[in-house]
Amino acid sequence: MSQKNHRVKLSKHERQYLQKIVESGKDKARKITRCRILLLADEAKGKTDEEISDALGVCLATIFNIRRRYHRGGLERAIQEAARSGQPSKFNGKSMAKITAIACSKPPEGHARWSLRLLADSVVELDIVESISYQSIRNILKKTNSSLT
Repeated sequence: MSQKNHRVKLSKHERQYLQKIVESGKDKARKITRCRILLLADEAKGKTDEEISDALGVCLATIFNIRRRYHRGGLERAIQEAARSGQPSKFNGKSMAKITAIACSKPPEGHARWSLRLLADSVVELDIVESISYQSIRNILKKTNSSLT
């Protein structure tokens, strides 16, 4: 079914580009698999979806989806990861910078140094963020190459 509706006809340049990705092996495995699917699905190869499925160990739906993405959006759309939705970050660069600055400052009276929990409590008290866990503080400090030691 998908072979008739979504034919894959690669140009010489596209075929070389895909072979380069497959041979280098430096990209993600899913991207390399997509490239292999397109190379085998190319009309010049004459492989059926079932043969491609057996050769690469992927299901027929995967082959159909890659063919359809190639047909609708071209080569790059077919091999790239689709954008995934997700919850946006609660912390922008400004709040991360403030958290890092506080972590680098002197600890409050009665404390020898900042702890993650103390830092989280202080950040909330200073109205930098509405709420934050100590693990989020740890992740922010890790991202900014800062440490509490």
